[in-house]
Amino acid sequence: MNYRITWIEAERSFEAASDETVLEAARRAGVVLPSECEFGGCGTCRVKVQQGRVQYEELPPALSQEEVDAGYALLCQAYPASDLAVSTERTLAAPAPARRRKAKVMSTAPLSADVTRLVLAFADDEPWAFRPGQYVNILPGDAGPRSFSIASKSEALDAPSRFELHIRRIDGGYFTQTRLSALRAGDMLDVEAPLGGFGYHEDDYRPIVMVATGTGIAPLRSMLAEMLASGDTPPIDLYWGGRTQHALYLHDELTRLAAQYEDFRYVPVLSRPDAAWPGARGYVQDAVLADHPDLSEHALYLCGSPVMIADASRAFVANGASVRYLYVDSFTFGHSSTVEAAA
Repeated sequence: MNYRITWIEAERSFEAASDETVLEAARRAGVVLPSECEFGGCGTCRVKVQQGRVQYEELPPALSQEEVDAGYALLCQAYPASDLAVSTERTLAAPAPARRRKAKVMSTAPLSADVTRLVLAFADDEPWAFRPGQYVNILPGDAGPRSFSIASKSEALDAPSRFELHIRRIDGGYFTQTRLSALRAGDMLDVEAPLGGFGYHEDDYRPIVMVATGTGIAPLRSMLAEMLASGDTPPIDLYWGGRTQHALYLHDELTRLAAQYEDFRYVPVLSRPDAAWPGARGYVQDAVLADHPDLSEHALYLCGSPVMIADASRAFVANGASVRYLYVDSFTFGHSSTVEAAA
């Protein structure tokens, strides 16, 4: 059976069979809907179903039951069960189309025992535009793309063609363990950028809670750099979770920012601290709820491991958070926006 799918904002309609996902049907019809990972792990293709209903073979990891109950769906996993009208009103538009370009390695440096700072510059020196929160694909040939969130602000490093990545070594990872250690200044890489729908929704203007684990801090750092510099953002609380203090490789930088900006608060959280650790202990989402038992007035940005995001999303919604103001970027193996960058 075929159903009629209407994308409200684009004023586009197309047909979808009951045995194909809405995203598959859209592509077949030449309709470009927001998407990234295509297995339900990132949430980029999340829409509000204004009319009709969908069904799943199983609930995708980036979609909670609370979101389903509120009428949201992930199009890469959703099969139509009726005619549909879907809305992408909460999706951020890309500031520039993605392009494949050559990038030169400017420097590499360790940020911790297993995280490397990689600074790249486009070989043609052309300025480029990206939205803080987006990512780039590194294209190392037949091995497939390796994707990493941009950690610098959009005009970082005094050169508009440069950008910074924080890359965690993954045991057995083709790029992170093998290629990265061999890179030297002047080496060339093929990249595709900018990509992704994660970023700051300035129209919300609610108190903000940001939550990260591991290298999930990278896109939040990029967002913070511009948000704080603008002087026109609501209060921001950033919670960054790691196992030990060595995992918090930007701890000093974030501590300085918190001292500099009155409306920015930084809370480091360790799940396996030593006896001397003076800060919050346990899971990062529990630290958030200890400070904010009612999240009904907040916008929340979550970036990091899929386990944290799934647990935090459920807990935050149970404590008043609205799924309308819950934004996630899940770092999962095989996720096209975070391959080999899992937090």
